[in-house]
Amino acid sequence: MTILVTGATGSVGRLLVDELVAAGVRDVRALTNNPAKAALPSGVEVAHGYLGKPATLPAALDGVDTVYLAPLPAYVDEFVTAAQKAGVRRVVVLSGEPAEYEAQGDPGSWHYYKVERAIEDGGFEWVHLRPGQFMNNTLDWAPSIKAEGVVRGPYADAVQLPIDLGDIAAVASAVLRDESYTGQKLGMSGPEQLTQPQEVALIGEALGRELRFEELTHEEAVAAWTPFMGAESAEWLVDGFRMMAEYAAEPSPVVQEVAGRPAKSYREWARDNVAAFRG
Repeated sequence: MTILVTGATGSVGRLLVDELVAAGVRDVRALTNNPAKAALPSGVEVAHGYLGKPATLPAALDGVDTVYLAPLPAYVDEFVTAAQKAGVRRVVVLSGEPAEYEAQGDPGSWHYYKVERAIEDGGFEWVHLRPGQFMNNTLDWAPSIKAEGVVRGPYADAVQLPIDLGDIAAVASAVLRDESYTGQKLGMSGPEQLTQPQEVALIGEALGRELRFEELTHEEAVAAWTPFMGAESAEWLVDGFRMMAEYAAEPSPVVQEVAGRPAKSYREWARDNVAAFRG
């Protein structure tokens, strides 16, 4: 039964391919828009394509039983149509953590809601993986840390549960191989609650020098991020920090329970990635 990994050279997808190969899965197909650059393991079948290019999906999905679906809400309807035609049975969705939106009573405003709903309505067997903040997202702080020793962001009291990409990939691999998880929504997190200032302090600890966190207002953060992601996405992201300041979720045991290993701490991640923050 062939497993298709979409976004196979992306932040989670590439690690997932390695996890599947290490687990002895033989029929792995990797969807990538740049096969020459992919450098995928020997024995992995490469499919040239991208979820954002629906014309490439029929060939990629031919003979596929199970799909790991990277999140691309704008094209999920096209994926559903192609997967139905190809006879795909099961879809494991990389989604996101909606706890803050559910706490506000408005899950429909959640960014990934469209993807989860489309897969469920499409008649597939499904699992939704719902990680929170990626630890790797804080690599975006590297330029200001190198230049000024400062990180700027909104809502200093926002509590997050940052998770390592490798832990997400390990859980995804287990779920793809074990059908007992079908129909579950797995909230995933790192092992601890952290605010942005605490994350900054841990990076400083790894560097061996003190760093500062400067809080931006809601409006300042939207203005700062709009040039990189557009006004709508910037407002959505900053609003997420606002809700995390109002609602503090508890760490999830899913990584330990599903992958069979402790989730990586942010301190460990900062030490592993300290070179990215050095000037």
